[in-house]
Formats: sequence, C-alpha cells, structure tokens
Amino acid sequence: MRWKKLGNLYTPEPIHAKLASHAANPLPVHIGGDLFRVFYSGRDREKRSSVGYVDVDMKDRKVVDVHPEPVFEHGSEGSFYSHGVSIGNWYEADGKRYILFMGWQCPPGGHWRGEVGRLSLDSENRLTLDSETPFIALDDIDPISLSYPWVRRDKDLGYRMWYGSTVSWDAGNGEMVHVIKTATSKDGHTWNRSGETLPYEVGVAQAFSRPTVMVQPGGEHRMWFSYRSGSGETYRIGYATSPDGIDWRLRLDETGIDVSDSGWDSEMIEYPFVFEHKGERYMLYNGNGYGQTGFGLAIMESE
Repeated sequence: MRWKKLGNLYTPEPIHAKLASHAANPLPVHIGGDLFRVFYSGRDREKRSSVGYVDVDMKDRKVVDVHPEPVFEHGSEGSFYSHGVSIGNWYEADGKRYILFMGWQCPPGGHWRGEVGRLSLDSENRLTLDSETPFIALDDIDPISLSYPWVRRDKDLGYRMWYGSTVSWDAGNGEMVHVIKTATSKDGHTWNRSGETLPYEVGVAQAFSRPTVMVQPGGEHRMWFSYRSGSGETYRIGYATSPDGIDWRLRLDETGIDVSDSGWDSEMIEYPFVFEHKGERYMLYNGNGYGQTGFGLAIMESE
C-alpha cells in the first residue's frame, strides 16, 4: 500500500478564544458536489478542546471557508467533557446523524481520563449534545479511560463500533497500554461491548488511538489508527486487516505513510480519517504537536 501526501491542507490560526490553536481529529462530512465540511478539535489557552470547522473543496483540494467560532464547546467543571472534546466519526441511526467524541476530564489530584459522548448533527450541520451523561461510560469492561470511537453499519449485526480503552497507564516502560476494542448494536443507540481487542505488543505498538475502518467489496476490513511503540517514538499511523472485523492482524510495515523529512509532519503523524470521494480513497491526518500544525491530505496511490 502506498499513500501520496498532498500537503498541509489547513494550518490553524487563533481565530477565537476557544480555537486559539490546533486542528486535531479532522472529520469530513460531505455537503454536496466536491464540498466537505471538516470538523476538528481546536484548543484554548488552557488546552481545553472545542469543535470548529472549515469547508474544503476536494476538486481543488483547498480550504474555501474558515468558520470563525466554535460550533460546540467543552463542558463546565464537573462534566464528563470539562477539559475537551476530541471527535471520532459520524454515523446515521433512525434517520438522524450523530458524531461521537472523547470527552476529557482532569479531576483535581487525579489522572486524566476519557468517556464517550454523542453529538447530534442536524441538516444545517449544527451540533448539539445528545446527553449530559456519557454515551459510552466507564464500566467493568472498560474501567480506566475511553477514547475515539468509529461506528459503521454492519449488514449482519446492525452497527459495529471500534473504540479505545486503557488497560494500564504504565506498562513498565513509561507508556500506557491503550487498546482498540469492539462493541455491537442493533439500533445504533444501545451497545454491547465484547471485550475483543486489536492485537498489541509492548515496546512495538501499545498505545492506539482513533481507528478508522473501511470494508472492501469482498468483506475484508481495513483499519488505520495512531499508535506509539512505547520505546520513545512519537505517534505514527498504523494499519491492520481482518476478514470479519473481529480477528485482526497488525500490518505496521504496510501502512504506506510515515513522517516527512522536514516540515509540518516531520515529527509525528496521527489521528487518520480515511474516506472515499469520486472513486478515490483519501486520508485526512494530523502532523506535529497533536494537531498544532493542522491537518493534511493524502491519496491512496496503490494497494
């Protein structure tokens, strides 16, 4: 597999107090024709993230409009998203569109943690919080921290979700073990967590985040994600395949995209989002500083 980088698509500027820096977790929503609205998580001066967006013309592959203010802000102290909103993907259920996100909490004297929330996306692409309680909360299966979910319709199960879950804050090498797990739902609202995980290996790939999944015509599942090895490297983008979306095989050497020799994505690449438009497969992704330098675009050149 080989991805061709098309450059840094959007470099954020301090356009609002809640969008003072960063454009992390790019999420494209098709508006019509070649136009996509790309939602992202920007930060304020206290590093709390809220949601903004830019409009992108995929024909010219450039930003044509920057919305000047956030469309959804982090919550108040004590809420499950008090310290940030990091968006995952969007899906439809019962004719409505939803965006799932990781809500950040930084309790005084405690370790940060995340739970999953859900936003409603209306016909005008406005965002409203679905509930003040987490959509997917911590429980006995996932007791420590949750992150970025990806949901897609499944012809047999209804819906399938892949999401991040922390196993340990430190595996003995100073890096957490944060794996990707699976859940299923008949209606897209109530979820059953199976506990099945993407394979991980301490010191090779042990801290995963933000899965993005595509299904080939023959049924093969392909996943891209961020990962850290635990050996001191910053984020890279990884790749895995599965015949059924359950049993996965890591193919880190086949990802086909890596850091550049210099520039905005020379230190790390992370938070991929893979999508298709007019017969082409694209990837939006972040570079240096967890989205501080914005997001870029790549196109798949070969399988």
